[in-house]
Amino acid sequence: MPLHHAVLALLTRRPNHGYELKARFEEAVGPQWGGLNIGHLYQILERLVRDGYVSRSQVTQTDRPDKNLYTLTEAGEAELRSWATTAWVRVGGFRDELFLKLLGAVALGPQALATLIESQRQTYLSELAGLAQQRRAHADEPLVAVLIDAAIAHTKADLGLLDSAAQHLGPLATAQSAQAPERSASRARGDADEAPRGRAG
Repeated sequence: MPLHHAVLALLTRRPNHGYELKARFEEAVGPQWGGLNIGHLYQILERLVRDGYVSRSQVTQTDRPDKNLYTLTEAGEAELRSWATTAWVRVGGFRDELFLKLLGAVALGPQALATLIESQRQTYLSELAGLAQQRRAHADEPLVAVLIDAAIAHTKADLGLLDSAAQHLGPLATAQSAQAPERSASRARGDADEAPRGRAG
């Protein structure tokens, strides 16, 4: 539950209320992660309170409604330390819609495969240009800069994957294309067999 631990990390500096945590999270990780839904954040805080990792107190305000203030507990700091100092293991696999698109393009033949690969290449190059611009804009924010560097590295690896796809899948797409006339002829024969036959007079 990485977002739960990120909230614990933010609370190591000082107690915060919900909207302060949302703003600090978005400032800390920058645009690469995306915004944090305030409703989801309050669900996370409720769970952390229930688990004893965070305590909640109420702050009275004269001109506005009272607000909840969340404070990291000793148990919460121990949980954060355990999580933050152990290696991350990928558990979601490497599923990506691009692989399904490659499956479809190979089935359609070499021209479709080449069209997909070139289109995807231009998309990745555009992403790299945008990431380079973000990197310059956030050069003085170390954590955000690291996240952007990771995105750049991933995108460069994806570009390399396209070269691998062209090399390894090209022959397969050509073989699929060669089989297309046979499939068309087979379908035509099937249609002819299923056509209504006239009665003998």
